[in-house]
Amino acid sequence: MNRVLIVCTGNTCRSPMAEAILKDLAERSGKRLDIRSAGVAASNGMPISPNAAETLRRRKLTPPGPAAMLNAEEVLWANVILTMTAGHKRAILERYPEALSKTYTLKEYALRGDPVMDDVAEIERLYSEWQVKQALGQSLTDGERSRLLELERRIPNFDIADPFGGPLPLYEQCADEIEDILLTLVDKLDSDT
Repeated sequence: MNRVLIVCTGNTCRSPMAEAILKDLAERSGKRLDIRSAGVAASNGMPISPNAAETLRRRKLTPPGPAAMLNAEEVLWANVILTMTAGHKRAILERYPEALSKTYTLKEYALRGDPVMDDVAEIERLYSEWQVKQALGQSLTDGERSRLLELERRIPNFDIADPFGGPLPLYEQCADEIEDILLTLVDKLDSDT
């Protein structure tokens, strides 16, 4: 069984909504997935946001339990870690570099196999080379700088905006965006390990 960990900041809005939606999609499509959520800056035991809970109830979904702080046990447990933003992904990889091969933004995972992911790999390589050059007191060449700017213009935004503190319609819009992405990747999650 594939074990999926969904991560956001406080584990009170986006990741619990994604957890409930993915559980429902998996159940309806007969996929065997074990799904949990956590937050990179969560306070254990905090309740789900009232607007997130209402958004799920309107979809006839049961809101998950209280917030949980991301920890090493959860990272080890998961076969796949899906984050709401690139910042969450970076935070996980800074703390748990061993999770590199299984950590993606939700949108990144949905686009696996798409040609845009070649651009993502290239820009990540260029940024890594740039960090090494900076450490050595060197700069990017004009060609490298140009290529980085070109790639940044072409690559889509992989973040799902945080509705925290916003009105109910903002939560519903966020849940719609999450559900649209999850619909495209539920089959990938069932077959990937």
